[in-house]
Amino acid sequence: MPLAFITGGARGLGLRIAQEAAARGYEVAIFDMAAPEAPVDPSWRCLTGDVTDPESVTRALEALGAAPDLVVNNAGIVRFATLLETSPEDFARTIAINLSGAYTVARLAAPGMLERGSGHIVNITSTGGIATSPGTNAYAGAKRGLAAMTELMAQEWGPMGLRINAVAPGMIDGGMSSGIYMNEAARARRAGAVPSRRLGREEDVAHAVMWLDSAEASYVNGHELVVDGGLTKATMSMIPRD
Repeated sequence: MPLAFITGGARGLGLRIAQEAAARGYEVAIFDMAAPEAPVDPSWRCLTGDVTDPESVTRALEALGAAPDLVVNNAGIVRFATLLETSPEDFARTIAINLSGAYTVARLAAPGMLERGSGHIVNITSTGGIATSPGTNAYAGAKRGLAAMTELMAQEWGPMGLRINAVAPGMIDGGMSSGIYMNEAARARRAGAVPSRRLGREEDVAHAVMWLDSAEASYVNGHELVVDGGLTKATMSMIPRD
């Protein structure tokens, strides 16, 4: 049975990805600083730790007993504030979790995968790193950096049997964005701006992750799959022609 190791897997997108992996026959291990927000299958391994702490990550990977077949770097935070309002401490913490933490997990998981000669890492980036918006400060930079790191990992580890890809969610009704969409006016306005005319769902992201991990995507490496209903390509549709 293949083994999936999912960071930030106790809630939101991470939990939904873990559920999808389990439904597709994966043994699941989630790694999070908190306990799952909903009941999970007793067979899951719920490991506690911090992606910014290499010793914590090492202990969790060693507890698995074998190198994971799939690693999903989902752990992340966002703190909305302008650049001038963002403290150096908040900026550094956001980079540490969203970018450095993903690198730490990948770097520590990769040797076991490389020894086996196979494995797949999926980094959760964001359309916020593709088309930045005011108030996203370090989050935008971290996610764009993670997209570049995905390409670099694929270049360095691809020749040794690994695949490394990314999924960039757009406006998802769930996860860290749940609070935004409690405002019905904001919800309708944002959904109306998406060419698909709806917000994304957590399962849209989970399905994208698992498709990238499937045999059908075996020749996809170093790719950032955008899951946003067409939003980031819709700039010209928002500008009147006359």
